[in-house]
Amino acid sequence: VQLQASGGGLVQPGGSLRLSCAASGRTFNTYAWFRQAPGQEREFVAAIRRRENSTPYADSVKGRFTISRDNAKNMVYLQMNSLKPEDTAVYYCAADSRTWIISAMSNENNYDTWGQGTLVTVSS
Repeated sequence: VQLQASGGGLVQPGGSLRLSCAASGRTFNTYAWFRQAPGQEREFVAAIRRRENSTPYADSVKGRFTISRDNAKNMVYLQMNSLKPEDTAVYYCAADSRTWIISAMSNENNYDTWGQGTLVTVSS
């Protein structure tokens, strides 16, 4: 059972990146992306359910980031546009077999499987 995140890198402010998360080993019903900037605590970015398209976002990324999933491929994506230096962080995908209600999807304690993280650096 694992999650494998990829797609991070160095991008200039205003640029775009798409992160991918490959899930394997079992069926997950709620997925999320979290991030942790240097010296800061991990924070919620976005989440999505496997069977329904409710997608809560952190206020800081609304309108710029889009989470999506491909159930056939067991993949989850995070399209990040209009990137800012403050988006610099290690991004983690997380998943859980439970189908969480929207208010619970941003709580990192509700995810039992985590990927290894992928570094996104936004800098000129």
